[in-house]
Amino acid sequence: MRLHVTDEGPREAPVLVLLCSLGSTVDMWAPQRRDLAADLRVITMDTRGHGGSPVPDGPYTVDELAGDVLETLDGFEVSRASFAGVSLGGAISQAVALRAPERVASLALVCTSARFGDPDPWQERAATVRAGGAGAIADAVVARWFTEDYAAAAPAVRNAMREMIAATPAEGYASCCDAIAAWDSRARLADIAAPTLVISGEQDPATPPEHGQVLADGIPGARFEVVADAAHLASYQRPEIVTPLLAEHLKGSV
Repeated sequence: MRLHVTDEGPREAPVLVLLCSLGSTVDMWAPQRRDLAADLRVITMDTRGHGGSPVPDGPYTVDELAGDVLETLDGFEVSRASFAGVSLGGAISQAVALRAPERVASLALVCTSARFGDPDPWQERAATVRAGGAGAIADAVVARWFTEDYAAAAPAVRNAMREMIAATPAEGYASCCDAIAAWDSRARLADIAAPTLVISGEQDPATPPEHGQVLADGIPGARFEVVADAAHLASYQRPEIVTPLLAEHLKGSV
């Protein structure tokens, strides 16, 4: 299916696709979009079941979510792009690179994983959300997105992100939990041929740096960076670090 997107930057420029974390919309990329759109055409997508995108019945798979991304790009007549994804968006980016390598100029995998741990907690989270909506888990999730110091110093950001999570359609959120529970790319990482940057948040409790190290070790030639004083949404908490890393990587690969 075609996804809701924002489309920014020069139309003739190389394309960068930004993919979002579970429970977020295109707004999670706000710290990067304007800067990167100065030199690139930046297409930011709401994942299936999130934001302005359709919310079909689940469960979903990461491969299906990758198919949505490719179909959406087909609608824009974009045959090749660079991809940057946070968390679930990073898994979708991997799936795109494995499914359609000829369409991927480069990858940036931010606070993500080749396997997001034991599937049971994800299935339990899906059941909680189907029963009580995404608001039932919003406080616990946003607490993992930012370090305690940052959340205390930026309560407006913390509250806005909590509301973003809570507003996510229950079926969309839960079905993406199902996709995450089943995701495991570890045996296929060596098949990813695109130039890859892996970024981890030093204090990320959801996908700690060990997860980034697995990606960097498994993807040939990948570069690995750990961002200090950052939790799971490192791109939002530390844009002064993450945005230049992305810009440098993209400059060398688009």
